[in-house]
Amino acid sequence: MNVKFAGLDIGGPQFTVIAGPCAVENEDQMLQASNAVKTAGAHILRGGIYKLRTRPDAFQGLGREALPIVKAAKAATGLPFLTEITSASQVESLSEVADFIMVGTRNMYNYDLLKELGRARVPVVLKRGMSAKLEEWINAAEYIARGGNDKIILCERGVRTFETATRNTLDLAGALWVKQRSSLPVIVDPSHGTGIPALIPGMAAAALAAGLDGVMVEVHPHPAAALSDGAQALTTEQFGAMMDRLAILGKACQRPVRA
Repeated sequence: MNVKFAGLDIGGPQFTVIAGPCAVENEDQMLQASNAVKTAGAHILRGGIYKLRTRPDAFQGLGREALPIVKAAKAATGLPFLTEITSASQVESLSEVADFIMVGTRNMYNYDLLKELGRARVPVVLKRGMSAKLEEWINAAEYIARGGNDKIILCERGVRTFETATRNTLDLAGALWVKQRSSLPVIVDPSHGTGIPALIPGMAAAALAAGLDGVMVEVHPHPAAALSDGAQALTTEQFGAMMDRLAILGKACQRPVRA
């Protein structure tokens, strides 16, 4: 079942690209990032307003202070916006700017939140839990669907394994297995899946070639200065080069990347 929203047809012929910084930091950073990903051909702008962080002293996001910044970026680019929800209490405030709501890996098992999003009717990107089985991931999506919201996109973001060379182990086979057994679009997050910018374009290309429906990547104008996940963010130049590569592959696979 395709997710048709904000002029997009996710799960349709076009390969969907979601891009932007891990977190909204300030207006200058967000405008630079949003303009760059728009120019390169991204379809959806991403940015964290609220952040769930492993360390309590890490940057937790700007919260409501980010809303006018996001509104300015959306006005400048015309791109729909995706952000993560960390609590059911945020549904109302995020509805001011968010066209898509993302459920992060830590909240895949937060069934009360999933039920709330089932009632909210906003398109939901549901990330796989970092240790979740594929059937558990599908069942989590069912919590949203049973609330009446069928606009669900599944996102493989890597799972925790014994391997430490990469941040996580990106399970492309698992993502394809779910796509073949579910009616929902399935995308991949190679930024969290690898944690290594040099690996991201190749994994994005692999997702396209495998027949998955899109990718979500982190892009920052100055990754070394990022307040969150800078080590795995692409520069705007690297993102542009990745999009060029995907556009060529997309033609060969009959999955256009750019309109």
